[in-house]
Amino acid sequence: MRVIAKSTLVKFWSRPGHADSKGALPSWYDEAIKASWERPQDVKAQYRNASICGNNREVFNVAGNKYRLVVEMQYRAGIAWVKFVGTHAQYDKINVETVNEY
Repeated sequence: MRVIAKSTLVKFWSRPGHADSKGALPSWYDEAIKASWERPQDVKAQYRNASICGNNREVFNVAGNKYRLVVEMQYRAGIAWVKFVGTHAQYDKINVETVNEY
């Protein structure tokens, strides 16, 4: 997959208080760029705890479920577009299907 907005991940783990995501987010990125996901079931096969949501969104639990990563999957184009990364408290305040904070 081509991952769009890696800079969003870097900005997040570079913020004070989020350094503990620096191991998990780069790992997710490395796995995603090597993946050839063609449908949501392919993501679920690799990430059992990923949530399939509306508007082609997938939610990943990151760093032992401390953070949430929302990605718009464009399977035909082979694109995983990072739309949001944040704490559970921040995640609870967004609409997964429309968030666009990259």
